[in-house]
Amino acid sequence: MEEEVRAERMRRLLQRYAGLILGAVLLVVAGLAGWRIRDHYLAQQDRAAAAQYLAALNQAQGAGAAAEAARAQAVATLAKLAEGAPSGYRQLARLRLAALLAQAGKRQQALDLYNALATDQSADPLLRDLASLLWAEHQIDDGDPQLLEARLKPLAAPGSPWRPLAERQLALLDLRQNRTASARDILRRLTVDGAAPSGVRESAQLLLQQIGS
Repeated sequence: MEEEVRAERMRRLLQRYAGLILGAVLLVVAGLAGWRIRDHYLAQQDRAAAAQYLAALNQAQGAGAAAEAARAQAVATLAKLAEGAPSGYRQLARLRLAALLAQAGKRQQALDLYNALATDQSADPLLRDLASLLWAEHQIDDGDPQLLEARLKPLAAPGSPWRPLAERQLALLDLRQNRTASARDILRRLTVDGAAPSGVRESAQLLLQQIGS
């Protein structure tokens, strides 16, 4: 009974805090997407794809009665860009499309898209790594632990731009597997890591309070 209670507690912690990293990641993606878009505009590359991509982003953020139809249109536009846009926009479209599918409850489709980008050797390495991070994020509470660790550990290496976010996921994975001491060590480092996004530091502190610092 005690083991079941502990497992249920860990499951609730994962559900409560795993989403916080996604917010941090989406902020990074938004900034990265903006940089990519400016870069393509300055280079005078496919402006039609840029316009379609920006329109899809705006549609995806819609609210009110027309929001559902707007998001459906955004999904359709992004799916088209993910198939035939120039390389930079194609990669960004795949990332944003996967995010929309995940939000709509179509997790497996989202995971397939993230995995396809993560293993695409022609894609930008930074975006490939981001796709791996998001692939892990969306199944951190029920995916194969060995597969998740294999994806996350390279991203947590020194020098990786995704290191703090990957370490946060590894801590959650440790908690899921009752490796509390390892998770605590990671979380303590994150709370004082100046390179970590503030949201990651704050959620690490909250988790430490939950499991006992």
